[in-house]
Amino acid sequence: MKTWQDAQRLLDDKPWSAHLYVTDQCNLDCHYCNEYDNSKPHPDTEDLKRYMRKIRELGVIHLGFQGGEPLLHPDICELVRYARSLGFIRVSMSTNAFKLTEELLRGLEKAGLTSMQFSVDRMTPIKSTRKSLKTVLHKVPWFDHSPIRLNVAGVLFKDSVGETDEVIAACLERDIDVAARVIHDDLINDRQLRDPEAIQDLLGALDRQSTNKARGDKIHTSWNLLDYQKKMLRGEDSEWSCVAGYKYFFVSAEGKFWLCSQVRTDVDIMDVTPELLKSYDTPKDCQTGCGVYCIADMSLAVSHPGRYLAREISGIATSKLSLARRRGVARAKRAMGQPA
Repeated sequence: MKTWQDAQRLLDDKPWSAHLYVTDQCNLDCHYCNEYDNSKPHPDTEDLKRYMRKIRELGVIHLGFQGGEPLLHPDICELVRYARSLGFIRVSMSTNAFKLTEELLRGLEKAGLTSMQFSVDRMTPIKSTRKSLKTVLHKVPWFDHSPIRLNVAGVLFKDSVGETDEVIAACLERDIDVAARVIHDDLINDRQLRDPEAIQDLLGALDRQSTNKARGDKIHTSWNLLDYQKKMLRGEDSEWSCVAGYKYFFVSAEGKFWLCSQVRTDVDIMDVTPELLKSYDTPKDCQTGCGVYCIADMSLAVSHPGRYLAREISGIATSKLSLARRRGVARAKRAMGQPA
């Protein structure tokens, strides 16, 4: 738990986090994505502010801006500024970073954005995904003295898994938090998660991230979520109850209340009540094998808080001990005049 408000939300009956789609438009067309529609105009800024006020009134403390590509919205800095004025303690954004300029980054800093996620699948672009680290790597130094915390996240699937290690190594070398997570098989046509060979490749990528995390590297995911993905690939039950629509929900660019990015309703966010949110505090038919990881991670924490915290504490202790040992060895080598 990062703040006392986080601890409070773990135990009370109010929502914790929400994602708001500030536009449906995107400048890319990754083949696995079903979260963009370039035929729709950007939502009106005043409507988005109205949605944010409602989200905050419901008790949400973390707000994430989604798309589409959120940087395409012409008033994105004003939207961030307004979100912080409402009292959200963290306001984040996920972007492919193609449209990010240094000037825009400084504007987002002034507006109060707390973290930005570069969505990157490979080191180099290909037809199925142009979200490559090589394309946006020159923008990383812009964050050297920025209050906005940068992390890199990728999707693990057959066209990306071969370069995942390279992306992670490049980010860790630059002291950037990074993770790659397994795609949900329902979002792609080839349903690769039924392929034993593909499963082994994906498990290998997750195991290597676990190894990195255990040695103290900045792998941007919880221990619980790493374990969950491995269980999912092996067909094992994680024993959790989905909190989508209750502790965590999404709001579309048209103001519709969605349980998550994949489970959508026609309910207007302005009509949502605390009672409606509480009604979704129940297991969902679709939760087995769920790849909406923000929902899965929070569900694991809320369903079994003691177990969740124990796993995180154990993992953190392991990584801190490993990191201390590595630093001790490096100091000893330097003392003997050897390269660290």
